[in-house]
Amino acid sequence: MSHHHDRRGNPRSLLTPAMRGVLDRIARAGHAPMHMLSAQQARTAYAAGSDVLELPTQKLHRVEDYTVTARDGYAIPVHHYAPSGTGHPVLVYFHGGGFTVGSVATHDGLCRRLAHLTGCAVLSVDYRLAPEHKFPTAHDDAWDVVQWVAEEGKTQGLDTSRLALGGDSAGGTLAAACAVEARNAGIPLALQLLFYPGCAGHQNTVSHSTFASGFLLEERQITFFFEHYLRSAADRDDWRFAPLDGKGPDGVEVDLAGVAPAWVGLAECDPLVDEGVAYADRLRLAGVPVDLEIYRGVVHEFIKMGRAIPEAATAHADAARALRHAFNL
Repeated sequence: MSHHHDRRGNPRSLLTPAMRGVLDRIARAGHAPMHMLSAQQARTAYAAGSDVLELPTQKLHRVEDYTVTARDGYAIPVHHYAPSGTGHPVLVYFHGGGFTVGSVATHDGLCRRLAHLTGCAVLSVDYRLAPEHKFPTAHDDAWDVVQWVAEEGKTQGLDTSRLALGGDSAGGTLAAACAVEARNAGIPLALQLLFYPGCAGHQNTVSHSTFASGFLLEERQITFFFEHYLRSAADRDDWRFAPLDGKGPDGVEVDLAGVAPAWVGLAECDPLVDEGVAYADRLRLAGVPVDLEIYRGVVHEFIKMGRAIPEAATAHADAARALRHAFNL
């Protein structure tokens, strides 16, 4: 595949100068690596750094919080962003953070930006995190919110006939898996918007080894996240965690025919890039329309670095264009 073009030699040579500069500044700051921290410390550290490189915050007409009741009675906080007026199509958004860190707050800038660029409502979901809440809690919370939006979203002024799911990293995993759930449940989706989603269960693609350290998201950190989230090794093979290669209860890989069209935006220098490409390929093989963008020379998490990395604004614009197209705006 073309994105393998030259990983021989030093993969750092693939980075843009701006991206290399950001990574060098992070290295010089000398923070403790996340895998050395407790989950709570990791959340605090991630939150502290989450908006350092973000573009200036977009003002919006309507920003409010409410909760959606999960299947076990838990009140899932959601943050509703919308331009003025009502009857907007809606993107249900799941933040990244390895199922362990991240929140509605850490992804506030991104969600505001997507709402502004699309003219849609964005509903950002504070699903429960690991290790306090193990797999499949995050997935179940995500799916409970999607079902609520489909059934009750009009009570919040949403046009539930135009519904999309999106997320970055672990949130991309949740969006992809909920797109399969929606297909199974007969809930029509206009689009699944996946920024460098986790798709595979075993961290064994070429990109996992090529970009194992020195490219922001490190293999040790991925392992740290998965050890917090998964109950046992068997969960790595569950399609709700690994939509690419996981299996259903019948032991069969999930059939992707009839899931929502996908826009997939990947970072070239990311351990997750190969599984993102493979998932796009599997969707296409199942007859699902896929728009795949690979942003060259950037790393995982680049979409939250718009102040330093111009590819972030490009990716936001590309995603917004795909969403507007899917919603016929």
